[in-house]
Amino acid sequence: MSKSKSPAVVKVRRATRTDIPDLVELNIAAYPNLAEDNIVWGESHLASHLRIFPQGQFVAEVKGRIVGAASTLVVNMGPDALRNHTWSGVTDSGYFTNHDIAADTLYGADVYVHPDARGLGVGAALYDARRKLCRKLNKRRILAGGRLWNYREHADKFSPQEYAELVAAGEMRDLVLSFQLREGFQLRRVMPNYLQDPNSRNHASLIEWLNPDYNPEKSGARKVRVACVQYQMREVTSFEEFARQVNYFVDVAADSDADFVLFPELFSVQLLSMTKTKSPREGMRQLAKYAPRLVKLMSKLAVQYGVTLISGGHPTKVGRELRNVASICLPDGSVTEQHKLHITPNERKWWGISGGHPLPVIEAPNAKVGVLICYDSEFPEAARYLADQGAEIIFVPFCTNDRQGYLRVRTCSAARAVENQVYVALAGNVGNLPDVENMDVQYGQAAILTPSDFMFARDGIAAEADSNEETVLICDLDLDDLHEARALGTVTPRLDRREDLFQMQTHLVPLPAAQPDAIGPLGSQRDWSREQNPEGG
Repeated sequence: MSKSKSPAVVKVRRATRTDIPDLVELNIAAYPNLAEDNIVWGESHLASHLRIFPQGQFVAEVKGRIVGAASTLVVNMGPDALRNHTWSGVTDSGYFTNHDIAADTLYGADVYVHPDARGLGVGAALYDARRKLCRKLNKRRILAGGRLWNYREHADKFSPQEYAELVAAGEMRDLVLSFQLREGFQLRRVMPNYLQDPNSRNHASLIEWLNPDYNPEKSGARKVRVACVQYQMREVTSFEEFARQVNYFVDVAADSDADFVLFPELFSVQLLSMTKTKSPREGMRQLAKYAPRLVKLMSKLAVQYGVTLISGGHPTKVGRELRNVASICLPDGSVTEQHKLHITPNERKWWGISGGHPLPVIEAPNAKVGVLICYDSEFPEAARYLADQGAEIIFVPFCTNDRQGYLRVRTCSAARAVENQVYVALAGNVGNLPDVENMDVQYGQAAILTPSDFMFARDGIAAEADSNEETVLICDLDLDDLHEARALGTVTPRLDRREDLFQMQTHLVPLPAAQPDAIGPLGSQRDWSREQNPEGG
């Protein structure tokens, strides 16, 4: 990167998971002294930002190279939005797990720019992207904290508040605050102990930008749109033909502004129609060879259409075992696996499928979700665990060959919705594959089920499709209603559990966690943030 400060075209776009290694390197380049102490963003922090709030993470490019980035979340500041706070507290130690999309304050957690690109307008472009996002989301304000970069040089003459006021009046220059004021922000106060920083003596400015287009009437309820694909089994002659069918259904759902698209369990089994196998067990192992291509396809479509895709379930080799694995593909390109936990006698006997683990709750952009594959919905403990971990919607992809099997899944899913006060969405296959043994006939009826209370549909059914007809069932779900029912419903089973009588113990294997040594002091020294960039916070 040339150090010339001639005008440059700065392109700002949303960050993706493939950018993470570059962002880690950019952070090191922006703060070489801090990098020696490992006080930089780690991959786990950046991955958490993209998983929780992908639309709030930006990168800036000049001539195709990433030269700057900004991290943003939405926070609930309570009745006093301008109160004192710490960087660690407002960002949940840098992981953004306190992100609340329903709140009215967009918070600028960080902006960092490559040293060679400073002075090219990169910071200004990133701040402009934040203002546009604030308007788009109809948030009341943007708040940010920035350390008083040059305060140490004047600490013997002025208090932090006096110093900040002199900068705001234009009588002194501060590398961070002066830039923020030029970007249209107002100084609201000086916060002590915001972050650990000798230059600012741990003080930071609290700056605010008020959205002139803010309309509180538009804030409305927190809703998500769910699309359940009732998938018709049919013969295919190639993987590309299968991919075109999948793309078609995702396109239909995306045209309807769906946030989530659920495919049935084993909808990919139609790939066996183009192969000849001697037995159902051999067929499942042949199908497992397509697992990487299927995940790649679904992840690509999730990114392309900006939706969260749940791929149902597909035979997948895990060590020596064959498991039934669903992929939850987020619009940022990340993929989480959900293994089927409970295996039916038929699956075990004919296909040689083994049960797996773990059971994660996924932080999708619009809601916290979990997945129970077909038979798993018939075990109350699994849904209880997901609900206790914060799941708001449980997706149940299923594959049943008769009405009795379907009703087991449907009835148990309705019970899970009532017991745990969650939404449950179901999608299954329909039609037949005459030449595929043990998968020849399918029975299905997609449905979206709710708790049973006044704020929901009368029968606890938000929507349902006609049985055994290929279609896409689309429905809006109000998450605010869900949380209101949990606190103030006619019955409150989540609050009224007799834990003095019954307790659930789990032996689930957790997802692998990042090691603190690999992610920097933001993960291990959770009381303080890293230093901020000279172009603002």
